[in-house]
Amino acid sequence: MGYVLRFGVFELNLVTEELLKFGTPVRLPPQPFKVLALLASQAGQVVTREQIQFQVWGEETYVDFEQGMNHCIKQIRNALSDTADTPRYIETLPRRGYR
Repeated sequence: MGYVLRFGVFELNLVTEELLKFGTPVRLPPQPFKVLALLASQAGQVVTREQIQFQVWGEETYVDFEQGMNHCIKQIRNALSDTADTPRYIETLPRRGYR
């Protein structure tokens, strides 16, 4: 996996943990950044909520994962100006995960 993932007008720098739009930083907290990095690194593939939970939150999740996950996806969509209804970057696959 490379250090910079590019999609649309965005760049995701995995080393500096920065999201850039046309070279300008876009604010994204650490947890949503990790989720976005996982999704972007597997572009076009289905990533299950269980995979995200294990890889981002770890095996021992002590927080309300469902609420945390939904909040992360909402923050990512806001940062990307994306919507669930007409997704350009993050597609929700009901009962499966995200692509």
